[in-house]
Amino acid sequence: MTEAMERDPNGKDPHEPGAKCDEGKIMAGVLDDFSLALMAVAEVGTFGATKYTRGGWQQVPNGRQRYRDALWRHHLKERHETKDPETGLLHKAHKAWNALAELELELRAQQGIMGRVAWQK
Repeated sequence: MTEAMERDPNGKDPHEPGAKCDEGKIMAGVLDDFSLALMAVAEVGTFGATKYTRGGWQQVPNGRQRYRDALWRHHLKERHETKDPETGLLHKAHKAWNALAELELELRAQQGIMGRVAWQK
């Protein structure tokens, strides 16, 4: 099986000075558009890392279901209050963190990755 050749979006040869073969690649920099939201989610993660252990969420038994349940608890609480009383942080930020944790565990399961991925060690 041959892979598609990476290309420079300006048509430069890969060996030409100034070439960058990133045509069609994911533009991860678009996440910068959500800097305030991502900082709010990072605050939730920091609270959890301090309360428990950094990265410990990855070993929680039945984590996908438990993080989905936590997301729903924050969703329901948000109907009556804006911030979580324990952390003082927005329920929306807690919901986003739990959604990311569930998604990460689901993607790892699909790819056969258990525990921390190599680049996190």
